[in-house]
Amino acid sequence: QVQPVESGGGLVQAGGSLRLSCAASGRSFSAYAMGWFRQAPGTEREFVAGINWNSASTDYADSVKGRFTISRDNAKNAVYLQMNSLKPEDTAVYFCNAGRGLPTVVAGRADYWGQGTQVTVSS
Repeated sequence: QVQPVESGGGLVQAGGSLRLSCAASGRSFSAYAMGWFRQAPGTEREFVAGINWNSASTDYADSVKGRFTISRDNAKNAVYLQMNSLKPEDTAVYFCNAGRGLPTVVAGRADYWGQGTQVTVSS
């Protein structure tokens, strides 16, 4: 099993960039697909980006395509979300998750979830 822990959130102006990190404890990290979800106040948690175990496949929500990039480093048990050209509507708590297979992660049926990190984009 793995336990994701997010970091890197903060306050940024519109048009700026942030890089989120997710450190996942556990010896089997490389066996898991990883993903990022977000939840804004009063809304459902939504999929942002996902990556399979060896980085061969990625998936993105339409709202972030071309602006966000997901990557992972299995040697460091870490996954990252580079967020560029941020918009106020990107404001949310961002969650990292781990699941058996990219489709499972994308569907929100991941086995493990972090506690989240707040991202606030000011206009």
